[in-house]
Order: sequence, then structure tokens, then C-alpha cells
Amino acid sequence: MKTMKKDLLTVNAYDTRKEMGDAAAKDIKAAILSLLEQKKELRMIFAAAPSQNEVLAALAYDKEIPWERVNAFHMDEYIGLSADAPQGFGNFLREHIFGIAPFKSVSYIDVSAKDAEAECRRYASLLAEAPIDIVVMGIGENGHIAFNDPPVADFNDPFAVKPVALDEVCRNQQVNDGCFAKLDDVPKTAITLTVPTLFHGGKLFCIVPAPTKANAVKETLTGAIDEHCPASILRRHADAVLYLDGDSSSLLEL
Repeated sequence: MKTMKKDLLTVNAYDTRKEMGDAAAKDIKAAILSLLEQKKELRMIFAAAPSQNEVLAALAYDKEIPWERVNAFHMDEYIGLSADAPQGFGNFLREHIFGIAPFKSVSYIDVSAKDAEAECRRYASLLAEAPIDIVVMGIGENGHIAFNDPPVADFNDPFAVKPVALDEVCRNQQVNDGCFAKLDDVPKTAITLTVPTLFHGGKLFCIVPAPTKANAVKETLTGAIDEHCPASILRRHADAVLYLDGDSSSLLEL
């Protein structure tokens, strides 16, 4: 492992995706166990993307984690997909962790909601019931966190959850990741937790593998901290760690 600090953000780079995922899962597990020594239950937000496969797999089957004391949320969802579409982020997380580990509760964004604004208000009210303890997240090819693409990201967003239009880089990423066959299949709108909602999580664990993310990682760490690269805000968080593999860290001087 190679490590560095950029502003407040800790950066750990590993040779392989598996080493990266296992290390992140180990640290997340330690955080869960430590927090549960202080409180009865936790609230966690999870990202849904192939970039999270390794860490989700390591967490989902860990029998030493008391998942029955963890309440789970996810951070974004497409608008307009059918409820059973495999590309739905709730369905992805159900397959990879929510349907495997025995969570106390899982709160899903409704992919089939007819009124996106009303669904945003409903989900925001659930999130507002208590602080979020842990966020497990990634970074998009355009530097987005959740679906806060540069054109719609707002570090001072007044909303906790909002509907957004997805930019073309973001939509192409879904094709690059193998989630959709072609760009025209990718929805143009989504519901997302906003930047402040994610940033106000107590501990942030950001897992970012693959060569397609190398430019976004470099900009996150070396560019200005502003909405041109939404992930750059991680550098202001007091308890955030960025996990990289050899590909995603290839443009950094470590």
C-alpha cells in the first residue's frame, strides 16, 4: 500500500482491486464495530456501481458484523426504469449486499415513483430522522459523487434529495461499466442524495478502482475544491478515506 494525505483526505493506493476492496471492507468493519460500542444501531448509505463489487462482497458475507443493528440507505436511483430492472440501484444493492446481510432495515428509493419530487421529500424525511454514521461511496468518471454531476452539483444545496438530469459523461459511464448496452438505453434523469447529505456523514469511505477513473481521481486530489469536480469536497471532510487500485492511481505521484 502507498498512502498520502491531501488536505484532510487520506488516500490509500493498492496494487489490485481485490487488495483495495478487502482493505476498505476491513476499515469499514472496524468503524462499524467501534461505533456500535457507543450506540445501539447505525445508519449507513451505500453506493451502487460495479466499482463497489469487491468491497460489497467482502462486507456482505462477513458474519462478524452485526448487520441487525444497521439501517441502510442507498444514494441514488434512476427515474423511469421498471421496478425489476437489474440496472436499478436498489436492485443492484439487494443482489450484492441488502439481500444477503441481515440488516435491521433497508430504505429504498422507489424507482417507479410517478412523482419524483414527492419521492425526494419522502426519502429526505427518512434520512433526516437521525444522523448518518457511515457512507460507502465511489467517484464517477466526471468526478461526480452519487448523481451530483458537475452541472447540477451544489456544495451548499438546500435540498437533501433532489431529481437531476444526468450529463452525457455520466450516462456513457453506465455503458462503459456494462450496465446498459448503448447510450440511448440509459435514463436521462435520476434521484440523488445531494452533496451536503453525503458530506455530512460521520465517516466517508470512498472506493475507486479502474483506469477509467484515473483522470477523475487526479482532478479530485489536485484540482480546485469546487463543483467542477464534485468529489473534490472529500478533501474538506475530517474523516474520509479514498481507496484506489493501481489503475485509478496511475496518474498520481505516490
